[in-house]
Amino acid sequence: PVFDRLPEYPWQQLKPYAAKAAQHPGGAVDLSVGSPVDPTPQVIQDALYAATNAPGYPSTAGSPALREAIVEWFARRRGVVGLTIDQVMPTIGSKELISWLPLMMGLGPGDVVVQPTVAYTAYVVGAALCGAEIVSEDDPSKWPANTKLIWINSPGNPDGRVLGVEKLQAAVARARELGALLASDECYAELGWDGPWATERIPSILDPRVTGGSTDGLLAVYSLSKQSNLAGYRAAFAAGSEALIKGLVNLRMHSGMMTPWPVQQAMIAALGDEEHVAVEKELYRERREVLLPAVREYGFQVSDSEAGLYIWATLGEDCFATVDRMAELGIVVVPGSFYGPNSTKHVRFSITATDDKIAEGARRLRDAIGLNNR
Repeated sequence: PVFDRLPEYPWQQLKPYAAKAAQHPGGAVDLSVGSPVDPTPQVIQDALYAATNAPGYPSTAGSPALREAIVEWFARRRGVVGLTIDQVMPTIGSKELISWLPLMMGLGPGDVVVQPTVAYTAYVVGAALCGAEIVSEDDPSKWPANTKLIWINSPGNPDGRVLGVEKLQAAVARARELGALLASDECYAELGWDGPWATERIPSILDPRVTGGSTDGLLAVYSLSKQSNLAGYRAAFAAGSEALIKGLVNLRMHSGMMTPWPVQQAMIAALGDEEHVAVEKELYRERREVLLPAVREYGFQVSDSEAGLYIWATLGEDCFATVDRMAELGIVVVPGSFYGPNSTKHVRFSITATDDKIAEGARRLRDAIGLNNR
């Protein structure tokens, strides 16, 4: 059975550490999950409420109004001009598309799916579902000849790494040389913090500077979960090659993978309102500025983490030793091994907890300085 190919859901391994953290006199500070905690903006709630009378089936391709909103958003927020509504489609969250894309493409044994060396967990699941081989490699020149699908993730989860225009260009050139689909997971693109990304727009794989004027063989995947606090809505979309989008929509029509009509209406409101995105980014900025210095002061070396919702850090020891060390302080973090064999000495801190929890986590880290016997 297919489910025999899948590992145990990794978060099960965190349960004993979460239980240990919960025994702290002040309770657990859970910095392991990247799930939004702030309210869904009222403008989006209102749009959903106004669309609750939805007796008919929604369009799998997305309503014309939603697709126009996605096209307009790409031009306004990502610098991607020239898309048409036939190049975009809504998805039921982004993880759904990421996990099922290799199977939808007809991949199987003998085919390679490439993922980053430090990778979000859904890419390997997608390869496992169809029996394809997964290869973790950031260097395009080393992508195998039988590669059919390449995942890049910028800004990265968990590491917050951003790929600039030149690196994206190199990925596009190599993918086209291989005849492979290059899919870019970009859902943290509004959340740049350091370096050039403090002021510059984080580039999309569909950026005209990257594509050479053609979206052939390219797919951008985006989610509104983070920037609009819509994780519970399952509101996401994809854009790219018109032929690919047409094929995916047809397959999704046959298999009943439809974004609910009220959610489509909420997405239109979310895409059209920039104020709530700016407000949420500022909340995350403030939380990051509380937690990040404390992580460093404790003794962690922070890697990348220039964008996104995570702090990717190491004490130079096995990641589970660090997870246990943090659990002693009542703090729950994610072991780097969840993200592949190349990150067994890192852990991931999330900045998606409440202000109070972030402040308490920072306080505990500072209180423990000098007490740890590393």
